Amino acid sequence: MKGITCVTLCVYTACLMLATSRALDGSGLDASAEQYLSRRNAEVARDANKMSLASWAYDCNLTETNKQTMMALQNENAAKSKSEWEQWKLLKWDEKWNQTTDPNLRRQLKQFSVQGMSALPSDKFSNLSEITADMVATYSTAHVDMCVELQNESVCDLNLEPELTQLLDQVRDYNVLTEAWVRWRDASGKRVRNNFLEYVQLSNEAARLNGFSDMSEMWLDPYESPSFQSDIEKIWQEVKPLYEQLHAYVRRKLREEYGANHVNLTGPIPASILGNMWAQSWGGIYDLVQPFPNKPTLDVTAAMKSQGYTAKKMFELADKFYTELNLIAMPASFWEKSVLTKPPSVDMVCHASAWDFYDGQDFRIKMCTDITMDDLFTIHHEMGHIEYYLHYKDQPYVFRSGANPGFHEAVGDSLALSVRTPKHLHKIGLLEQIVDDEESDINFLMKVALDKVTFLPFGYLIDKYRWRVFSGNITAQDLNCEWWNMRYELQGLKPPVQRSEEDFDPGAKYHVVADVPYIRYFVSFIVQFQFHKAMCLKAGQYDPNDPNLPLHKCDIDKSTAAGEALGAMLRLGSSKPWPDALESLTGSRTLDASVLREYFAPLERWLKSDNERHGEYVGWIRDGEYCQGPPQLRQNYNKVLHESRNNQITITVNEIE
Repeated sequence: MKGITCVTLCVYTACLMLATSRALDGSGLDASAEQYLSRRNAEVARDANKMSLASWAYDCNLTETNKQTMMALQNENAAKSKSEWEQWKLLKWDEKWNQTTDPNLRRQLKQFSVQGMSALPSDKFSNLSEITADMVATYSTAHVDMCVELQNESVCDLNLEPELTQLLDQVRDYNVLTEAWVRWRDASGKRVRNNFLEYVQLSNEAARLNGFSDMSEMWLDPYESPSFQSDIEKIWQEVKPLYEQLHAYVRRKLREEYGANHVNLTGPIPASILGNMWAQSWGGIYDLVQPFPNKPTLDVTAAMKSQGYTAKKMFELADKFYTELNLIAMPASFWEKSVLTKPPSVDMVCHASAWDFYDGQDFRIKMCTDITMDDLFTIHHEMGHIEYYLHYKDQPYVFRSGANPGFHEAVGDSLALSVRTPKHLHKIGLLEQIVDDEESDINFLMKVALDKVTFLPFGYLIDKYRWRVFSGNITAQDLNCEWWNMRYELQGLKPPVQRSEEDFDPGAKYHVVADVPYIRYFVSFIVQFQFHKAMCLKAGQYDPNDPNLPLHKCDIDKSTAAGEALGAMLRLGSSKPWPDALESLTGSRTLDASVLREYFAPLERWLKSDNERHGEYVGWIRDGEYCQGPPQLRQNYNKVLHESRNNQITITVNEIE
């Protein structure tokens, strides 16, 4: 510590220990807690600032020098955290933190009671940091060596952004899509399988050192509910009927496009033909599944390009939307320091992200922006994170986070539900006309559902899979095949070609290799509709008893009442349990899937009618062996497949090639 001698520091620590010990034995526990927390919050914020700067430098330029600088700082911070943890125990806060009378202090101490990954021995912490950095680098620098026609140009050596993303979105050749899908997984996930297994082992060790049974339990701790996993399963079951209707409709449309030899009458859908590298959202195939093609298009990408939109203009448009709700404008540093487009000849992490540098002044977004409608909505999403940062910046460091992780993801998306309405797109000059009839309404809801509803099982899958890996229910012998069993069960999808345990397809997703818990996105896709409904009521743009003001047509643009209600919740950060924060905006204390079902109710009614009219089978039945695992796993799999086929009875299945 610069400017402080070892003797001075030791005397300070001894005095603090003595004072705290006396306080713990008598009165004044709250005063001691306040003194301790004041120092700790300030120190951790300074360390977080330095760490964020180093991580930003590496993510924006994936050089070995930047990586080593970042890892050295990670190791230094881990050593400081471990020293602080020892002091925590010497001061007996591990025994006494829950005896403070001030709930605010008690909540802060509880947050600090989890040491985190730095609980590992220094050599193992360093190893874990390097493994994670290497997996992210592998993912971020992966490319596919193939040539395709994109926008009337021949393009080779394809990166994920933008080339592969455009390919999945634009190309309709089944074999080309399959090749790109397989090659991306060979270049990314397959190469990190061994690293991932070591990452799981070290993560579990860290979790146990923090008092958790495994890392899944540690990841779930911020949700502050012992029944959280079962609560999520219940919510999924509530929305599953809507997903199944949408799945059946999309499968029929894809069968019409690709033929029954590729898309089975009753089977799962090949994951490569849904317009997205992970089939997590299906908006890329809207042109194939649009219910009423004779109606005007709802994709304003062409209008954005013809009007000369730039990345900066897209961000400025989002900022204007936020400020006209009486939310906080992006500060000058945001515009000066953010990376809004990918610099030429630089390897960087293109996955869009928002950054808080924990000094109350520096907030940035890093994004390889493309001029598309989807990226316009992504910008509103990422700016929602910045808005949260700006509102809770004056909270103690330990409370500078969302009420729960899902809240942080929901803020921008809840506002984007207004931005994506035809009414709003027309208002900002990107949609020439609004056709307000039932067919156009179904088209609009279909487009939103292909992003929101199709994502729900994927948002659940990523962490449900990892929870099972961390707990040991999925082992190294069935790491990939269980992934595909779960993708089949939850999403009704299959790989376009048979996979094996030599592959590691989960590792082709950024959040898996980057150690980012994912259930927050599932929570977000439920709670954002609750946020939206609450703000629409305050804006006077929604009335459940007025068919002219349905939830899906609400645009809260320029409603300061809606913005101020949202801002009041954002200012809380994580200082209150998330049900308290949710109640402050919505009046409800629980996650409620009924709001999402209400939003999509007209579409769900239409889908049921259309599927019945075409005699479409709702659900999915196994139609092959999707993954070649070890002999015992194959034996168990074939047993399930045999039972599944025997249960078909009167259903005719067109076997795939």
